[in-house]
Amino acid sequence: MEEINTLADLHMHSHFSDGVLAPDELMQLVATRGVAHAALTDHDTTAGCELAASTCAALGIRFSTGVEVSSAWRGQTLHILGLGLDANDAALAVHLATIRKLRQVRINEIGERLTRKVFLPGRELAASISVEAAVPTRMHLARALLSLGLVSSIGEAFDRWLASGRPGHVPITWPELSLTLEALRHSGAQVVLAHPHRYKLSSGALAKLLAEFQAQGGQGMEVSVGGMGRSDLDRLATLSRRFKLAASTGSDFHDPATPWNPPGRFAKLPADLEAITTRL
Repeated sequence: MEEINTLADLHMHSHFSDGVLAPDELMQLVATRGVAHAALTDHDTTAGCELAASTCAALGIRFSTGVEVSSAWRGQTLHILGLGLDANDAALAVHLATIRKLRQVRINEIGERLTRKVFLPGRELAASISVEAAVPTRMHLARALLSLGLVSSIGEAFDRWLASGRPGHVPITWPELSLTLEALRHSGAQVVLAHPHRYKLSSGALAKLLAEFQAQGGQGMEVSVGGMGRSDLDRLATLSRRFKLAASTGSDFHDPATPWNPPGRFAKLPADLEAITTRL
């Protein structure tokens, strides 16, 4: 059985979704950070996993094929990780393709709204992103606005134009949690609730979510995530014990220009928790 504190970063993104680095570049960076077990978990696609796996094999890093799937529960957007899955599973492929189509429709509508409401070149930016990005996200638009000098930071792009209540905001209805869990289980994945501390849920609502998640086949939850405070870690560890969910760790890395969030930087798990790595 794998030691509980072996450094495992099971939540990272490449340029196949909203990350910056190619999968091989990302895994080369991972190697410099002392990570022994890595997973690539791009949003709603497994397209980069083959290259990431071959790079890890050459570097002597254990690799798990992964994905981060957009989902919904009682109107709340959730992100669900599938780890150790079969990337060729047909049911999962159909599910992910459906979500990517939703993303495509949304990015075009955001572009239209930015053009009509605030006279930004949103239509043109959305068209370019649609060609270049297999999984178009608001982050792509934020980076494009930044590159044109229309904002001074990614945060400003969201605060002024893209966040809820702003001119470019377009709501999206993700597939329900039950459908997401069904698709991931069909692929043989270990199913993990990503960053539970970030959801805008009361303590009672989070407990209800975890109970339903576990009852419907969810197997783990992220307990230690990059940038997390100690109080959140302790709270999630308690919930992991209560709902008998294995504990996962991840940086949620996207961009090397964010130096405070490199691969492998997060607190160790409490020793009494079962690490999800023991199941991979």
